[in-house]
Amino acid sequence: MENRGTVYVIGHKNPDTDSICSAIGYAALKNIICDNDYIPARCGAVSSETQFALDYFGVEAPKLIENISTQVSDIEIRHTKGVSRKLSIKNAWNMMQDNHVVTIPVVNRDKRLEGLITVSDVATSYMNVYDSRILSDAKTSYRNIVETINGEMVVGSLDGEFDQGKVIIATANPDKMEDYIEEHDLVILGDRYESQLCAIEMGASCLIVCIGAKVSMTISKIAAARGCRIITTPYDAYTVSRLINQSIPVEFFMKRNNLTMFDTNDYLEDISDVMKTKRYRDFPILGDDGRYVGMISRRNLMGARGKKVILVDHNERSQSVDGISSAEVVEIIDHHRVGTVETMAPVFFRNQPLGCTATIVWQMYKENGVEVEPKIAGLLCSAILSDTLVFRSPTCTAIDKAAAEDLAKTASINIKEYAEKMFSAGENFSTKTDAEILYQDFKRFTAGDLEFGVSQVISTNRAELDKLGARILPYMKEELAAKGVDMMFLMLTDFLNEKTRLVCAGDGAKQTAKEAFADIAEAGAAGGDADISWLELPGVLSRKKQLVPKLIMVLKEK
Repeated sequence: MENRGTVYVIGHKNPDTDSICSAIGYAALKNIICDNDYIPARCGAVSSETQFALDYFGVEAPKLIENISTQVSDIEIRHTKGVSRKLSIKNAWNMMQDNHVVTIPVVNRDKRLEGLITVSDVATSYMNVYDSRILSDAKTSYRNIVETINGEMVVGSLDGEFDQGKVIIATANPDKMEDYIEEHDLVILGDRYESQLCAIEMGASCLIVCIGAKVSMTISKIAAARGCRIITTPYDAYTVSRLINQSIPVEFFMKRNNLTMFDTNDYLEDISDVMKTKRYRDFPILGDDGRYVGMISRRNLMGARGKKVILVDHNERSQSVDGISSAEVVEIIDHHRVGTVETMAPVFFRNQPLGCTATIVWQMYKENGVEVEPKIAGLLCSAILSDTLVFRSPTCTAIDKAAAEDLAKTASINIKEYAEKMFSAGENFSTKTDAEILYQDFKRFTAGDLEFGVSQVISTNRAELDKLGARILPYMKEELAAKGVDMMFLMLTDFLNEKTRLVCAGDGAKQTAKEAFADIAEAGAAGGDADISWLELPGVLSRKKQLVPKLIMVLKEK
């Protein structure tokens, strides 16, 4: 379970190189300048291009988090100690009183949950009328019996269990005792020699001698010879008879079937619904390994705070990890338009019109006087080269170029040679599924009441890009309903020749794009089917700066 100081640094869904590398770089910086534990994370698969960068610089991919909703591990878990199934009811009750709890977990030596003992179970054991054989039916240990009646074992061993016979109080004369004492019985009696001797001769397995009476040497020897234990107690017979049932082990009364338990990875919104249907106050929690961790109650869910999150490379709810509404967003570092993420309190929000989030991260290293270690420098440089298409994108600024050159020097790489290798790593489309191609860099946007998605595939291989349009379009049409969007666009960007083939799917998608780019659009079709169409957009390389703003403008006018 992570501590309360854990903060996840996470990019958008379908993460690109900037989203992942900026998360890693910013988390590394925050761990140097702040006290909390900053963990880079991602909410989607790593693309081939990004994986090349990670492998090249020897960095592991960030932790995958597909849902950031509040989990059991994020709230306070009461670490009620688990007890052995052989613990006496009396000791269980004392633990409840000392720890102010009403439920105690019963676990084995491997900390696997075996059952639960509750205040209600203790009350049942005390208030219900049981026959005189309940102690042996429950296989009560002699150690429990001695401890419960504050006794002392004067003959015999503490080890072992009372597992046969009944419990009786010997108040009659010895000649009458012969009528009701049977072999293996546990007999509660006083200091009368004759009664003690009679019980032993009748085959009793244990005598409890009350009021602190001394046991004679003769009786002790006879008892030892017959295998009869003798316990002395300061209590009178009435008190012993009242207390002795409390020596029964908790396993006899505990609940062991159909237990309601939760996992540390369970989401609060799921378990709260289950809790409402149960009459129990406390619920056991198990860890990833299935072992008992602690207990929670409904009260633990009240005022539970979500995970702390820093968003990088996006600030729109539709692009954020699932469950972001329950998280506590503490920072946003981005270079896109201001979107729809809402926060509960003011946060540090840094948004600059640069070509890459990694450039902002580089600036923050400089501002804090922290040197970028070579492998982090390599990742941040990779992000800038990817987002700016090696400085060809219209979103690229002089600051982006200066940052990339500085980082490349620290990482000891040649920008041109490294960029060729990185982009080539992401160009093997034949081994990828339609879903992998469409969603490797997919983002959702809203324009009025309409929602649309834009995916971008960037390559230096024009021939490969030309094949993708006809291949992916049928799949795009299928995915419209699945993703709940009105339109889908796929940018097939040839950044060496500085042009994009825009594949359109959805009612009005092609017409919207034609209106948005009426001055430059060149229509195209595959197989002569006018419905399977695209637009050639020369000079269009940037989704953020060139494509999305124009589409939104046209859609809002409509």
